[in-house]
Amino acid sequence: MRLLLAPMEGLLDASLRDVITRVGGVDLAVSEFIRITDQLLPARVFTRLVPELLRGGRTPAGTPVRAQLLGSDPECLAENAALLATLGPHGVDLNFGCPAPTVNRHRGGAVLLDEPEQVHAIVAAVRRAVPPAMPVSAKMRLGHRDEARMLDCALAIEAAGAAELTVHARTKAHGYRPPAYWDRIAVIRSAVRLPVVANGEVWTVADARRCLDISGCQALMLGRGIVADPGLALAVRGEAAPDWRALLPHLRHYWNRIGTHVSPRHRAGRLKQWLNLLRRRFPEAQAAFDTVRTFSDPLVVEALLFGAPGRAAARLEDLALPAATAS
Repeated sequence: MRLLLAPMEGLLDASLRDVITRVGGVDLAVSEFIRITDQLLPARVFTRLVPELLRGGRTPAGTPVRAQLLGSDPECLAENAALLATLGPHGVDLNFGCPAPTVNRHRGGAVLLDEPEQVHAIVAAVRRAVPPAMPVSAKMRLGHRDEARMLDCALAIEAAGAAELTVHARTKAHGYRPPAYWDRIAVIRSAVRLPVVANGEVWTVADARRCLDISGCQALMLGRGIVADPGLALAVRGEAAPDWRALLPHLRHYWNRIGTHVSPRHRAGRLKQWLNLLRRRFPEAQAAFDTVRTFSDPLVVEALLFGAPGRAAARLEDLALPAATAS
């Protein structure tokens, strides 16, 4: 079984990839998408969005990272993929799943699932542009408005030479509303010969087992579920997952790391975004979220949650006690 960390624009950036792969259990991470329009990006753009490229294409914990590209122009995507390949990612992934209206209006992401011929052209152009040994993969939804061209797109991706296909088991129209239609992944898996990775609505070990059973896949991509429970990959593997107290140093590490690249006015928001998901799994996170919910000054948030330097997560531990006792 392989477990992959999903690309999630605006959430699973390099800092959170760092933390989650430190917790463990993840075989491969895929970066947030790099938007390709009509020009060759300079190398510094790739390394800014995927800083793991500066350390052998791996997170500090050693997890390999595959860089994801999004766009609709095969030639421009191929040109950028060729440059990206020289920077040492552990593969190039192509985004045919983003549901964001802004992206779709500019003919990117899930809207391309109405055009399987264009999907084929993009994958084929990128496959030709990068070294043969470098994997080229793709991520798709079940379709744009419906599933009418689902198999056409999957077969186009396979015929173009992709090494792997991840399927998010919802259409663009479904957004992120449950359920995810894992049985449709099984239909795709039966139609293609390349490895298929199942994705969508896996929040727990039970979800993971059901998804693997229904889809027939041997690989899962974890997104919001592993952000809400960073130990999910370990738990799926049958290993001990960290409790709240064991996660506290990781929260502190994340807070310190985002302070190096996120503007002060957005820093508290990024932490609250993660706490908001963590509270699905940890009642202690609810107490922490409630404590800082109305504050945006990073100095105030630092004092409330982390205390003085050297105290690590002592304040978070104090906040956790009432919620932990109540549970």
